Amino acid sequence: MKPANILKIQTLDKGWSDKDNIMLNACFQLLTDCIENEKLLKMTDWNQDKNFKQAKKEIDKLYKWWKKRIKYENNGKVDPVWTVNQHDKDTEMLIRLVKIRKYLWT
Repeated sequence: MKPANILKIQTLDKGWSDKDNIMLNACFQLLTDCIENEKLLKMTDWNQDKNFKQAKKEIDKLYKWWKKRIKYENNGKVDPVWTVNQHDKDTEMLIRLVKIRKYLWT
């Protein structure tokens, strides 16, 4: 088992990054790790009630958005600072992630 106090942020390189960008990438790394490494989507009964069903839909949307967002950034189509409204969209999605955080356990 890996130490719980170390987070490897796969989407950031070793160069400088402002704290708002680190926060965004770290939070979505946690979501990604939870889904890909801890098998969140297979370990939870998402049909147990309407709250879990809604949370599952939101988790799916956030995960898909993040994967697409990072792909676009890596291809130079998105810049977290200079793309018009990107910072606002990132903040919106980060807030949505925080709202469903209680469902991110396995």
